Amino acid sequence: MADERKSFMIKDDENGGVHITDEVLATIAGLAAAEVEGVASLTGGLTSDAISKAGISKLSKGVRILAEGEDIIAVRLSLDMKYGYEIPKVCKKVQEKVKSAVENMTGITVSGVDIRIATVNMSEE
Repeated sequence: MADERKSFMIKDDENGGVHITDEVLATIAGLAAAEVEGVASLTGGLTSDAISKAGISKLSKGVRILAEGEDIIAVRLSLDMKYGYEIPKVCKKVQEKVKSAVENMTGITVSGVDIRIATVNMSEE
């Protein structure tokens, strides 16, 4: 069963180790998701501009990182969608982009990206 952890080892060799916090993983995942066309914001109103400045308390409303093994995580996102976009297509793009961004930047395997659509944003932006 998946559990929450505060940091993940991404490198360990004779020169020392590198740990990455779940806040950094959540930021990477949130930024990747927010860049997909059709996504209005993460739940809580976090747009790509606000994500990098938000602390883990605000990010936790829209992104959860769950440890599934030594180097394996699952990502859970809660999104606000823009009106007029096909939800399945947007979600597939979000899943691909988040998985790719996290794996490429950290080397940690992403077993899955679960998405919850919280609202549909009807305003014109």
